[in-house]
Amino acid sequence: MQEHQSAPATTVADGPASGSTVSRTLRVAVIDTDSGFLHVLGKRFERAGWQQRTLASPVPVEDLVAMRLAALVVDVAILGPQAWEYLEKVATRMPGLGIIVCTGQSSVAQRVRGLRLGADDWVSKPCHPDELMARIEAVARRRRRVEPQQEQRPRLTGELEIRGDQFQAFAAGVSAELTKREFELIDLLAAAEGRVLEREEIYQRVWGYAMARGDRSVDVFVRKLRQKLDKASPGWRYIHTHFGVGYRFAPEPVGDLVAEPERPAGRVRTPEELLAEDRASALRGDALEAAFAERV
Repeated sequence: MQEHQSAPATTVADGPASGSTVSRTLRVAVIDTDSGFLHVLGKRFERAGWQQRTLASPVPVEDLVAMRLAALVVDVAILGPQAWEYLEKVATRMPGLGIIVCTGQSSVAQRVRGLRLGADDWVSKPCHPDELMARIEAVARRRRRVEPQQEQRPRLTGELEIRGDQFQAFAAGVSAELTKREFELIDLLAAAEGRVLEREEIYQRVWGYAMARGDRSVDVFVRKLRQKLDKASPGWRYIHTHFGVGYRFAPEPVGDLVAEPERPAGRVRTPEELLAEDRASALRGDALEAAFAERV
């Protein structure tokens, strides 16, 4: 393992991205074996006052935690067949860590999969080191905007306790085992306090950029989040679909459920019919996701 560290007195603002609003030294680990790329990047990091850890191979997540990193830059090509599993494990265990994939040629399906598993950004090689640093800074800014939320008291809603300090939701003290992205989603929806959020707004605020036409990431993650909430708190429904618009967070006991307000006028569906519809929707989503996974 090779390590490069710079003087801690310098801040990011001294680096090439002089317009940056990130005003603190960043500690960044880079999992890569491209010596030329690492040399140039290391020089840029040094001028910016960043602290760099260069790793030639993936290390246990516990080691990354001990490094107290702000960001991780990783070339998934050197992770081998366990690349996706490793990426998801790091994102789940370290929800406050910014993850930037910087790798060679890749397909759209691979990039989408990486971002859905928890990467904050994806950069294709060859890339300019200044652009990569700017993307790291952008991820760090988003993380800093989240930090004040972690100081808030836990949000109690229905049977859930949503804790920003742990990036997790609990029911009766038991973790719902949410991933970083799933927590960001439930935290956003719950903070809206019953207001309907459009899919485009959700994507912009959780993923950090505009949603592409036809992208179903929000729907896929809402479905996964619902499944975990149903398992953790089966007597309650939390996320309600507003067809053609988006989603609303409002805890309701299962026995009190009524038809969604946007549905055309007609007979009010029973709780059993609502649950059956959700199961059918989940099966359709599983089929679509399986078809997508075959392409990755």
